[in-house]
Amino acid sequence: MAGTGVFSEILDGDAYKYYSDGEWRKSSSGKTVSIVNPTTRKTQYKVQACTQEEVNKVMELAKSAQKTWAKTPLWKRAELLHEAAAILKEHKAPIAECLIKEIAKPAKDSVTEVVRSGDLISYTAEEGVRILGEGKFLVSDSFPGNERTKYCLTSKIPLGVVLAIPPFNYPVNLAVSKIGPALIAGNSLVLKPPTQGAVSCLHMVHCFHLAGFPKGLISCVTGKGSEIGDFLTMHPGVNCISFTGGDTGISISKKAGMIPLQMELGGKDACIVLEDADLDLVAANIIKGGFSYSGQRCTAIKVVLVMESVADALVEKVKARVAKLRVGPPEDDCDITPVVTESSANFIEGLVMDAKEKGATFCQQYKREGNLIWPLLLDNVRPDMRIAWEEPFGPILPVIRINSVEEGIHHCNASNFGLQGCVFTKDINKAVLISDAMETGTVQINSAPARGPDHFPFQGLKDSGIGSQGITNSIDMMTKVKTTVINLPSPSYSMGSSGSSIRSRI
Repeated sequence: MAGTGVFSEILDGDAYKYYSDGEWRKSSSGKTVSIVNPTTRKTQYKVQACTQEEVNKVMELAKSAQKTWAKTPLWKRAELLHEAAAILKEHKAPIAECLIKEIAKPAKDSVTEVVRSGDLISYTAEEGVRILGEGKFLVSDSFPGNERTKYCLTSKIPLGVVLAIPPFNYPVNLAVSKIGPALIAGNSLVLKPPTQGAVSCLHMVHCFHLAGFPKGLISCVTGKGSEIGDFLTMHPGVNCISFTGGDTGISISKKAGMIPLQMELGGKDACIVLEDADLDLVAANIIKGGFSYSGQRCTAIKVVLVMESVADALVEKVKARVAKLRVGPPEDDCDITPVVTESSANFIEGLVMDAKEKGATFCQQYKREGNLIWPLLLDNVRPDMRIAWEEPFGPILPVIRINSVEEGIHHCNASNFGLQGCVFTKDINKAVLISDAMETGTVQINSAPARGPDHFPFQGLKDSGIGSQGITNSIDMMTKVKTTVINLPSPSYSMGSSGSSIRSRI
């Protein structure tokens, strides 16, 4: 069970502690925050409601620990990261149990997330040693009009304290995608986990604790965003923010000040289907891309833009596959599980009712029990329906019929989101041209949108984000270039008459 065995010290009674200065602590507030199980809709866990004073202390410790950590050899940083990765994978079962109960992630997917996260940490360690161990050497005479009197040495140095804020849907994986690059680059790390997913994150942090990282280098503070959210993101001790989530990221970016930001926000990922597409391949990817983890993914397919001539055939193929999806609790490894909160379910239902009132065709009966919403394909959706533009983050997928490729590209680009998109066609030339025209950070050709592999660049345009993720990009973003210029006397001044003879002999 989670919270037992090696994890017993992170639990106090019925509430989990927060992590500061290498120790698990209770908050001086005496308050806790409840985490509701999406399936039972009852309180599953409680975490500490940290105070602003405790955040101040964490920041002070992080700043101090970082100065020493920055001087730690790269090989030692990598060694500790490899150890944390091994411990994380060793304890995949109890952490996966938390994911099942906190965010209703299917059992198999929960284990996969933990193992994938361990692999990500190890890859980050290796990549960090390669790219951070290299510097650049520039000579002044490579620029016109300059003699060989200046030598420039450049290297990457850490920013300082990185604030990491992962989302509920991949709390472990998207936390370590920030933690690993921050630590290998020589930064300290303060983690603010989402409420739903906080206990999974606390267990993950304990794996770093067991690996033996220095005190104060890694901290994890829990609590209500309304009480410590702005305080954290606007804290003068923070030198970089890496955030994954929704509209909150836009608010953070406006308040954060002049520090580097890495923001991966929402998406309305469009799937454009041409007449020559392999419809069986398209249908399989629509199911995978639109309904896996109940559609609660930033990279989920969220609108299908299909050519009218093949729309009927495609809809029938997708309907047949939807009928085979298993709906139920995450413990049973069902395909469709409860969405994360009741408010999420209510929002999704609002989109469905709007589409119904405006004449969308329901390919299945709409059904909901608590937070559990059955998968629903909506055909003949029009641009005046909310579902055509808003991100449901649930198992509801709209189909818009188009009469030209240009119409599909226009709808994709008219969105305020620009995370990912996909295009299905057998004509690679058309695919590349459409990809170039789509205003999204990534376009998948003949496959559903996806974040991974975790070392690939991952970025969004417009309201979908700032900056780029992926291991190398994250390391680059969490470092600055430091330049040292060595100035030498000019050759004529330093060498005089003898200089000419030296040069001639050389």
